[in-house]
Amino acid sequence: MHRARKRFGQNFLQDNGIIHAIVALIHPAADSHIIEIGPGLGALTRPLLANLDHLDLLEIDRDLVAYWRQENLPGLNVIEGDALQFNFSEWAKQRGTHQGQCKVVGNLPYNISSPLLFHLVSAASQIDEQVFMLQAEVVERMVAPAGSSDFSRLSVMLQARYHMEQVLEVPPEAFDPQPKVNSAVVRMIPRTDFDLSSQEWSALEKVVAAAFAQRRKMLRTNLQAYADRLSLGEHELKARAQDISVDRYIAWAKLLANRISA
Repeated sequence: MHRARKRFGQNFLQDNGIIHAIVALIHPAADSHIIEIGPGLGALTRPLLANLDHLDLLEIDRDLVAYWRQENLPGLNVIEGDALQFNFSEWAKQRGTHQGQCKVVGNLPYNISSPLLFHLVSAASQIDEQVFMLQAEVVERMVAPAGSSDFSRLSVMLQARYHMEQVLEVPPEAFDPQPKVNSAVVRMIPRTDFDLSSQEWSALEKVVAAAFAQRRKMLRTNLQAYADRLSLGEHELKARAQDISVDRYIAWAKLLANRISA
């Protein structure tokens, strides 16, 4: 039996009720194109494959890659690789030439969750849906509304690109070994009204990073370098980063990018 490896952040899901709930949320149809990140011992993999013609697995642990290749299950394609380096856009383009939705799913390792979510943003235009289990604290930040203490750089950047919803809470005892934190499942669907150019997205990254650089300080201080170009109102100068809406950050990014290119 494969033992969970700490360096890969492995905690294997074993609660059948939770497993069935997550599979139902993913809603695999026969013609769906799904890639599962970090399949582990197959808690989600086997029930997903039962409803699919084809399933791709992305796994970094060589022992688990060997395990799944030896299983030789019909319709299963095992890819050895690091999710942080994997080209999800190219995968979606290849799969998307056929009918059916492209989805990325998985129980994400807690130690790479934030960088992986940012990495996946670049493929959002090709992917229809993402369903992930993550540390509950991370999910709370992802879906937090402006004005809340959990609203952060992660909240703004992901909400600018996706509609997100926390759909399930998962306790530590659902795993082996048990993590020391609670988990949650989030559904991420790319926004159809997203219209930022690459230059505007880059500007959004810069202005949001600057705004949240020192959370307790007013934007008068944090956005000092951009203040003249953003035409901040007096109430905005006195506000803090978590008080500004996602749409307002997007408007600032467009303004900033256009003034740079002008």
